Amino acid sequence: MNNQQIAHRFPLIIFDWDGTLMDSVPRIVSCMQKMAKAANLPVPAESAVRDIIGLSLWVALERLFDCHEEVEQQKLIAIYRELYVHQDATPSPLFPDVVEVLTELTQSGLQLGVATGKARQGLERAWKETNTGKFFQVSRCADEANSKPHPQMLNEILLETGYGAEQAIMIGDSRYDLRMASAAKMPSLGVSWGVHDNATLSLESPLDVLTDIADLPSLLRKFEAVSAE
Repeated sequence: MNNQQIAHRFPLIIFDWDGTLMDSVPRIVSCMQKMAKAANLPVPAESAVRDIIGLSLWVALERLFDCHEEVEQQKLIAIYRELYVHQDATPSPLFPDVVEVLTELTQSGLQLGVATGKARQGLERAWKETNTGKFFQVSRCADEANSKPHPQMLNEILLETGYGAEQAIMIGDSRYDLRMASAAKMPSLGVSWGVHDNATLSLESPLDVLTDIADLPSLLRKFEAVSAE
C-alpha cells in the first residue's frame, strides 16, 4: 500500500461496521438463529438473517419474526445480546488490511466516521477489542437514530462535522447503507465481501463496488483526479 497523499474530494469517510470493517456476519447469523431457538420461534435461514444485517435490531426482529411488541422485542434483544457478548464463540475479526487502510486514511488528513446498526455499547466494545476507536472522530449507532436506510445517522454526522453531503462518502456492505446515503444525498461505495453481493449493491447506484478494502485509498485518489479534470 503506497503512502501517496490522498487529495480531499471527500474529506469525511463514513464506514458501516458489521460486514464492512469487521467480519462479524457469521456471528450475527449464529446468534440470531440461537436466539430464535431459545425463544421457540421459527429459526430463520442464514440468507434471511444476512439480509437484515445493517438494520437496527428491533427492525430486524419485525422483519424476521413479525415481532412488533416492544416488551417482546426487548426480551429477544436481551437473549441475542447475551449470546453475542458472552456465549457465542464464532470469531469476528477485522477484515484483512482494515487497520492499514484506516491508518493510511488518517495519516492523509481525512476524518473518519462510523454509521452502524450496532448499539453504542456494542460499537464501543468492538473498538476496545480491536483498538480501532482512535481512528474515528464521529459515529452514530442504532440506539441513537432511526434505523437505516433513514438518513438521520448521516445527517447528524454532517451537522456535527460541518461538512456538506457532497464532501462525504458512505461505505457499506448492504443496500441499506447505500440507500441511507442516497436519502442523505451523499455519494456511496459498496463493498462486496459483506451481506449483499456486487449485483445487489450496484442497483443502488454507488460510485463503485470495492472487492478489496486495500484498494480504497487508490480509488479515492482516482475520484479526486477525475474531479480535477
